[in-house]
Amino acid sequence: MTMLTPQPLDRQEDEEMLVPHSDFVEGPQPLVEGPQPLVEGPQPMEVAPADSAGTVDNQASEEPQASRFTWTIENFSRLNVKKLYSDVFTVGGYKWRVLIFPKGNNVDYLSMYLDVADSANLPYGWNRYSQFSLAVVNQIHNKYTIKKDTHHQFSQRESDWGFTSFMPLGELYDPNKGYLVNDTCVIEADVAVRKVIDYWTYDSKKETGYVGLKNQGATCYMNSLLQTLYHIPYFRKAVYHMPTTENDMPSGSIPLALQSLFYKLQYNDTSVATKELTKSFGWDTYDSFMQHDVQELNRVLCEKLEDKMKGTVVEGTIQKLFEGHHMNYIECINVDFKSTRKESFYDLQLDVKGCKDVYASFDKYVEVERLEGDNKYHAEEHGLQDAKKGVLFIDFPPVLQLQLKRFEYDFMRDTMVKINDRYEFPLELDLDRDNGKYLSPDADRSVRNLYMLHSVLVHSGGVHGGHYYAFIRPTLTDQWYKFDDERVTKEDMKRALEEQYGGEEELPQTNPGYNTPFKFTKYSNAYMLVYIRVSDKDKIICDVDEKDIAEHLRVARDEDLREQIGKDIFFDLVDHDKVHSFRIQKQMPFNLFKEEVAKELGIPVQFQRFWIWAKRQNHTYRPNRPLTPQEEAQTVGALREVSNKAHNAELKLFLEVELGQDLHPVPPPEKSKEDILLFFKLYDPEKEELRYVGRLFVKSSGKPIEILTKLNELVGFAPDEEIELFEEIKFEPSVMCEPLDKRASFRFSQIEDGDIICFQKRLLPGKEHVRNPDVLCFMAYVKKPPAPANILMGSYISVLFNAVVYLRIVHFRALERPKEDGFCLELAKNHTYDDVVERVAQHLGLDDPSKIRLTPHNCYSQQPKPNPIKYRSVDQLLDMLVHYNQISDILYYEVLDIPLPELQCLKTLKVAFHHATKDEAIILNIRLPKQSTVGDVLNEIKTKVELSHPNAELRLLEVFYHKIYKIFPLSEKIENINDHYFEFATTFDGILQICYLSQIPEEEKKLGPNDRLIHVYHFTKESAQNQMQVQNFGEPFFLVIHEGETLADVKVRVQKKLQVPDEELSKWKFAFLSLGRPEYLQDSDIVSSRFQRRDVYGAWEQYLGLEHSDTTPKRTYAANQNRHTFEKPVKIYN
Repeated sequence: MTMLTPQPLDRQEDEEMLVPHSDFVEGPQPLVEGPQPLVEGPQPMEVAPADSAGTVDNQASEEPQASRFTWTIENFSRLNVKKLYSDVFTVGGYKWRVLIFPKGNNVDYLSMYLDVADSANLPYGWNRYSQFSLAVVNQIHNKYTIKKDTHHQFSQRESDWGFTSFMPLGELYDPNKGYLVNDTCVIEADVAVRKVIDYWTYDSKKETGYVGLKNQGATCYMNSLLQTLYHIPYFRKAVYHMPTTENDMPSGSIPLALQSLFYKLQYNDTSVATKELTKSFGWDTYDSFMQHDVQELNRVLCEKLEDKMKGTVVEGTIQKLFEGHHMNYIECINVDFKSTRKESFYDLQLDVKGCKDVYASFDKYVEVERLEGDNKYHAEEHGLQDAKKGVLFIDFPPVLQLQLKRFEYDFMRDTMVKINDRYEFPLELDLDRDNGKYLSPDADRSVRNLYMLHSVLVHSGGVHGGHYYAFIRPTLTDQWYKFDDERVTKEDMKRALEEQYGGEEELPQTNPGYNTPFKFTKYSNAYMLVYIRVSDKDKIICDVDEKDIAEHLRVARDEDLREQIGKDIFFDLVDHDKVHSFRIQKQMPFNLFKEEVAKELGIPVQFQRFWIWAKRQNHTYRPNRPLTPQEEAQTVGALREVSNKAHNAELKLFLEVELGQDLHPVPPPEKSKEDILLFFKLYDPEKEELRYVGRLFVKSSGKPIEILTKLNELVGFAPDEEIELFEEIKFEPSVMCEPLDKRASFRFSQIEDGDIICFQKRLLPGKEHVRNPDVLCFMAYVKKPPAPANILMGSYISVLFNAVVYLRIVHFRALERPKEDGFCLELAKNHTYDDVVERVAQHLGLDDPSKIRLTPHNCYSQQPKPNPIKYRSVDQLLDMLVHYNQISDILYYEVLDIPLPELQCLKTLKVAFHHATKDEAIILNIRLPKQSTVGDVLNEIKTKVELSHPNAELRLLEVFYHKIYKIFPLSEKIENINDHYFEFATTFDGILQICYLSQIPEEEKKLGPNDRLIHVYHFTKESAQNQMQVQNFGEPFFLVIHEGETLADVKVRVQKKLQVPDEELSKWKFAFLSLGRPEYLQDSDIVSSRFQRRDVYGAWEQYLGLEHSDTTPKRTYAANQNRHTFEKPVKIYN
């Protein structure tokens, strides 16, 4: 029987033993308020700050608040309660306690959990993300303390989390082990709490002072680079000073697009779009959904900017910032001849593989190569000579960009691979170390090459894709910020540095002391570093003043409104990114700017009247008021100060031009305080069309009924056509568009300058069947998907216009096809669990929503999480989408054959049964009650498979990383068998865990007194970090070794068991391995003599190894498709 689990991608996905304790208690067990009664109560708790405690930053994205809680329990072995609570302690403003089951939670292990003490009294929707560890202290030798780390998002429904099988009870109660001394047990809990950020309402600008960049589809790699360049103020200032012309459009000019982007990053309150910039690159939509190489983009962008800067005041800026020089040399050893060549660089590519840190990479960079033998150097008139070849640096640039070679071509596998090895980089980099060993003789030694780390660009994922983001400290202080597309958060130094080194981390041990720790690879790591030279810091991190920034004016006209409304936009009046843009020096008087407009647009100055746009409290943008003559006499820069009061980063204007009878411009009419400028849209229900039809001045004391004839005339209706009016009020977070009382004055209806009035013909009898009969329905339709058929339109409109909801597009993918797009639903973040599964079932045409099972998304690995969402275990949609401090927009779904609540009462095992004489495995799904035993599973299997004979015995083995770790006893309950990862094995490479079911050979049943049953594993030796490491692969097996048996005898039986051809067997080496160190055996060696030691953690660390010296992928033999000889590494595709 085989249960497969994929390799954990990071520590955060290790949920192997982390389950809510209630799942392991017979029936529902409500948490009891307060500590349980004891024979001897626990001593008063001790609370001290943990080593990792961070400072509290009172923000939504605050640093985690942390404490250490110590619980000393006397008379532990005399406790006669099933479960026991500690005293309450406070972290992050909330009350916590530790919960233990001294005799185990229906298992022979100590069970221990962290619990929210007052969960029943917390407000609706409460949640907190916590990283915590629980430990049982070894009071004799602290190094044997058993400690397990995990994390959880605590909520009212999931208020406790931890380890059902924390440590074996036999080990805990053994007085010689040191966990109980004088019958006293000491438990420690380190708890760090962080509020889960609701990024739908999170305000990056408010929380950090910075804004993010919108992701167009796959442009996160570009966003991380742009943020890094933006936060080099000297570079930003140079971009601002690049000349552009009035005729330039951002979508066609890289300098103008980059200026516009940087300007918005500096002044916007919300995240900034990059479409104008990518259009200026000449990219289409396809390019925006393709991830490109960051290093290549960096070089191409800098080359383009360098070219654009030629002949301007900022010429040479790119070279001044990023250009360094090194000298390539070849020096003969036996004759006086030396060849040198000076080369420039904008960035350096550093090796990661085989290097522990940046300094090791520089050592490798300047490593001297010997040219000798067949590789001698031809030294002109000296002929072939022994020589030394190398590279030394002449000078380093003020801004040093280091590209880490995380991606390399693997010739053995004929593919690109990502190097996830641990690679350290310092906060302060000294390139003058060891008396300037990296510098050439020509280097200027008076320049101090001491650098401070400015940015860390991170890649999370694999070679075929992933996610990019950046950690930056803009002013080189201790405060770091994470720029992750639209979201900017404060981060600490450890997060920016140590957690981006990569490498491996250990999984929490399920049986500490009995097996070696399992390690997993961290797939998030740094791939680009930016350092700034300390001596140039003040010049590089300079102030970017208003005088450095040319003003961008965007001018919207009636033509823009007609062009966009009903096509590009439906709400508000215009998309300002698509209107005419002028780039003007701040010192220019506005009256001179009007002359520029006259030249550009052909509208004489005397016919121009400009209105300033304002952002209203309901997040709409409307023309607010015309500029006064006094304001028009000011400079453009002074006017933007007025605009900024309206929260506009750019100066946005509406150009009002009145046309006479001949359609030629005429002077604008006088405007008094009584006059109101209104904009009008017409809706056609039958065509479902909305369009802009014009604007009118009305008197605030007037009434809508007085302008009906004029509106009919405006659109060509009969003068007496009956029309209905609506005021378009807002569209975020929900649409609000209300009927306008025709007989009430505009002042009474609170109509003001810039308001939008929508109107339409009154529907005739018999026309009510149209899909969207009025503007309200149409606006709702374009904003939100159609209402479910069983909801009346009236109630739908009521919900739509009165409920304040935050909508989100959620992408649903079939779990068995996690990489394929499925369907999308627009849902509200406060939709309940039942709401979500009902919508999914409705979309799939399924009558019973309880047969839908959802699985959340891992934002880091871009894969499904190991554990599906339990039936009604979350309060709302937001809880399903939160992954630590990120919000996903992906959920995976399954359609079950039985309702989920019923399924959760059963244990489902996916079994791969290997017949003793057949190669193909039979895959079975076994469902049994959770209290069933392994023996029950074996009996069930016997009814479904063909055995070699009726009385054949079966056994169940636990295999991890191709090693046998355990033979499951027949009495073990199946609920204790970990199968969390099995269902997702198709999304990962490599068989990591197998519950292997096979028939027990007859020879194992007849073991003699001196026979030994040993483990046999396949392995190869591979180089990693300049060390040879043993890599196991394939299926392990047991083998009986008889006393006095030589290796030659054993080979014969191994060959017979595996059915390996002579030619192939001759290539294998047989070795005795203990703790990963091979000791190669000769044919005459007595094998049994090696397997006498007992002082090892377990049998899996002492085995007979079959080394496959050929490092090419091992294919199955054509003549004999044997399961023991499949290619390496094993991939699970089903």
